[in-house]
Amino acid sequence: MEQDDRKLFVLDTNVLLHEPLAIYSFKEHDVVVPMTVLEELDVIKDRKRDVSRDARVAIRALEDILGGKTTPEQIVQGVPLPRREDHSDANGTLSIFPDHQIDNTQASLPGDNNDNCIINTALHLQLQHQPRKVVLVTKDINMRLKAKGAGIQHVEDYRTDQLIDDIRFLTKGFHQFEGDFWARKEHVSTESHGRQTIHTVPTDEVGEEHFYTNQYLIDEESNFCGRVMAPPTEDVKILDLGKDRLLNLDAWGIRPKNIYQGMALQALLDPDIDLVILTGPAGCGKTLLAMAAALEMVVERGLYDKVIVTRNTPEIAESIGFLPGTEEEKMAPWLAAITDTLEVLHKNDVNPSGSMNYIMDKANIQFKSINFMRGRSIQNSVVILDECQNLTASQIKTMITRMGEGTKLICGGNLAQIDSNYLTPVTSGLTYIVERFKDFEGSANVYLNGVVRSRLAEFAEENL
Repeated sequence: MEQDDRKLFVLDTNVLLHEPLAIYSFKEHDVVVPMTVLEELDVIKDRKRDVSRDARVAIRALEDILGGKTTPEQIVQGVPLPRREDHSDANGTLSIFPDHQIDNTQASLPGDNNDNCIINTALHLQLQHQPRKVVLVTKDINMRLKAKGAGIQHVEDYRTDQLIDDIRFLTKGFHQFEGDFWARKEHVSTESHGRQTIHTVPTDEVGEEHFYTNQYLIDEESNFCGRVMAPPTEDVKILDLGKDRLLNLDAWGIRPKNIYQGMALQALLDPDIDLVILTGPAGCGKTLLAMAAALEMVVERGLYDKVIVTRNTPEIAESIGFLPGTEEEKMAPWLAAITDTLEVLHKNDVNPSGSMNYIMDKANIQFKSINFMRGRSIQNSVVILDECQNLTASQIKTMITRMGEGTKLICGGNLAQIDSNYLTPVTSGLTYIVERFKDFEGSANVYLNGVVRSRLAEFAEENL
C-alpha cells in the first residue's frame, strides 16, 4: 500500500488492558503507543487485580517486538510487526512516541493528566502526518468525547473482539413463530425413538431465520414447542417437547411459571447438555431454577456427585481475605442469593433450618471463590456460576476450561446489572459465551422473558 493509504492508529492504555495483543489487530496499518501508555502499564502491572496480568502480557508483547537490537531511532520510526499464525494479516509497524517531548504551548489540552497527554499525541501526529489518516483508539467514552472536542478527526472504540454491536441482537436461545407453527407445513416426516418424537421439516418451510443446535422453537397459538436437534441443512430436525409437558416438569418441587422457565428447566435437566446459559432480568428465576435442577440431579437422580457454587467478588472488595473463617464462610456473603434460594425451596418443611443443613451436606454443596479456580479440574459435578455479567471473556474461559468429564456448568447473569468499570453489555463475558457457544451441540441458552419474583419487582423492571 502507499504510505498515505496506511492509517496510523494511536492506542490508549485501556485498549491494551482489554486485549493485550491488540497491536496485531490492525492488519496492514501502523500502530503508535505513546510513552504515557507505557507509564500507565508500568503502574498497573504491580497491582493485585486481574487487570495487572493483562498489563504484564501487553508489556511482554511490546518487548518481544521492540527489544533486542532495535535502536531508539527505529523504535520511534516504527518496527515491522513479526509474523504470527493467529494474526497472519498483521504486516504494519509498531512505534513508541515520546509524547513528553511535545511542546505544551502548542498542545490543545493541558498536559496535567494522562488522557490529555494521549489526546495531544494524536493531535500532534494528525498535524505532522497530514493528509494521512490518524485514528485514536480508546474504550473510554468520555475520552472519545474529549478527543473529538479537541479536534481529532477520527476517534474509534476498539471493537475487534465484539461479536455483536447492539445488545438487542443478542441470541435469546428460542424463536417464536407467529400464529400456528404447523400451518402451511406440507412436507413433514415424524419418527419415534423410544419416548422421543422427532419431526423433520424442510428448512425453506420453517422460515428464513438462521437456526442452530439446541435452539427452542415455540409459536403463539398452538401447544407446539420443540428443540432443534442438529445444525440445519436442507431439513430441520425438531425434538417435540410440547408446552404442556414443559410446564409440568418438576425439579425439587419447583415447576415452571411460564414457557421460558419450562425451556430453561428442560435444558437444565438434560444430561446431554453440558453448558446451560441463563440470561434475563432480575427476578426471572435464573438462580432458583439452577439450584432446584442441581439438587434434583445430584440428590434425587444421582447423576452428579456434588454442587459447586461460585461467582466473582466485586472489585469494590475483590479480596475475600478481610472476612473471617474458611473459604466457604468468606464466600457466604457474596452467595447469599443461593442461600436465599435454598430457604425458598424448603420454606414449607417442619424444620427449614435443619432441612437446609441436611441438603447442603447431602448434595455436598460447596461455595468456592473464582479467584482459586485456576488449575483445578472439576469432575462429575454441577457447577453454578452466578452473576456472569461481571466476568470478562478470559475469566469465563478460565472457568469453562476447568470443567472435567461428567460436569455440567450453569452460567447465569443479567446484562443490565454490570458492576465492573471495564465492561459493557456488548463486551461482557456473558455476551461472549452466548454468541460463541450457540452452535455448540453440548450447550443451550435461554433468555427468561418475564419477572416472576413479585408484581413489585415486575413493575420496577418495566418502569424504572
